[in-house]
Amino acid sequence: MNSGKRPDFDPHDPLGVDDELSTEQLAVRDSVRALCRDQVLPHVADWFERGELPRARELARELGRLGVLGMHLDGYGCAGMSAVDYGVVCEELEACDSGLRSLVSVQGSLAMFAIHRWGSEEQKRHWLPRMAAGEAIGCFGLTEPDHGSDPSSMRTSARRDGSDWVLNGRKMWITNGTIADVAVVWARTEEGVRGFVVPTDTPGFTAPEIAHKLSLRASVTSELVLDDVRLPADAVLPEAHGLRGPLSCLNEARYGIVWGANGAGRSCLEAALEYSTTREQFGKPLAGHQLTQSKLADMAVRVHNGRLLALHLGRRKDAGTLLPQQVSFGKLDNVRGALDVARTARTLLGANGISLEYPVMRHMTNLESVLTYEGTSEMHTLTIGAAMTGVDAFRG
Repeated sequence: MNSGKRPDFDPHDPLGVDDELSTEQLAVRDSVRALCRDQVLPHVADWFERGELPRARELARELGRLGVLGMHLDGYGCAGMSAVDYGVVCEELEACDSGLRSLVSVQGSLAMFAIHRWGSEEQKRHWLPRMAAGEAIGCFGLTEPDHGSDPSSMRTSARRDGSDWVLNGRKMWITNGTIADVAVVWARTEEGVRGFVVPTDTPGFTAPEIAHKLSLRASVTSELVLDDVRLPADAVLPEAHGLRGPLSCLNEARYGIVWGANGAGRSCLEAALEYSTTREQFGKPLAGHQLTQSKLADMAVRVHNGRLLALHLGRRKDAGTLLPQQVSFGKLDNVRGALDVARTARTLLGANGISLEYPVMRHMTNLESVLTYEGTSEMHTLTIGAAMTGVDAFRG
C-alpha cells in the first residue's frame, strides 16, 4: 500500500496528465510557452484587431531556434522529435492563438512534410534546413476557390512543355502564402495529380493576401495565382502520384489540430476560471454560484478528456499504429469540444466575453475556421461512418 502523501488537486491539470509527459516534453512545452508569453501574447489582441501578423518572419526564426519547425521530421536540420513532443507544442501555440499554430503546422506538417516524404534528395537538401531554421517560409496549395472538400476535382493544371512544366490555376485560403519563399502546389497533369515545389519568386506566381476575415485575423491567409508559371523538370515531387500525396500531408496537419484546438479550449477555460474567482456578483465571487461551478466542471471535463485523447493518438502515432480514421476522430471531437468550451466561457465572462482584453472571443472565432479547415466536421463524420459501416456515403 502506498503510504505517501496524496498529491493536491490541480485545477489546471485535474487528471494529472502532466505526470504522463517526460521531463524533456515538459521542457519543450515550457520553452514554447515562454516564447508565446513574452513575444506574442502582449501583442496578439492588437494584431487580431488589425487583421495582421506583422512579425511572422521574426517569429518563424524564433520558432526555428527552438527547433519546433518540422520538429517531428528526421534529418536535414530537423529535430527528429516524437509525435507527442510535436503535439505538446501545438497545444501551447494554439493556447496562444490559432494563427500561430497554423503558421507552424503549415510550415512543418504540410510544406516541409511534403518535401521530406515525397521530394527528391536535392529538394530536401535545398529547402528543409532553411525551413527548419525559419529562414525560409513555406505554404501548401491544395484548396481551390470552387473545390475544398473534393480535391479530386481541382482545376489547377500542369502541362509539359519540352523538359519544363507550365502551371496555371488558383488556390484559395492558403496560410503563409503572401510571405512564403516556397509553395508546394498540387496540380492535375496527364498522368494524374502531381505536386510541385514552386519558388515564389518564379515569374507568373502571385499571392495576394485575403482581407475582411472575421477569423484567424492574426494570420497571413492568401490566394495563390499561377499564370503560366514555368518550372524545370526537377520541380516535381518525384515520389508523389495521385491524391495520396496531398492527403498524407493533411493527415499530418490534422494530427496537430487535435492537440492545438484543445489548447484554445484550455485557454478559454483558464480565462473563465480566473474571471469567475475574482468577479463578484450578489455579494460573492461568480465561482460561488452553482450554475457557474457546473459550467466550469463541464468545461474542465471536456478540455482534459480532449487532452487524454490527443495523448493517446500521439502515442499511437509514435508507435506507427495511428490510422487516418483515428485522426479524424480526434480532430472532429476536440475541435467541437473546444468550440463548446469557448462558447460556455463567453457566457461566464458576460459582456467582457466579447472584449479582446480577454482571449475567449478571439479563440471562439478562430475555432470557427479550425472547425472547417483540414477537413470539415461533415467530412470527418463521414470518414468515421464509412470506417464503421464499410459503406462510403460521401457521394450519397
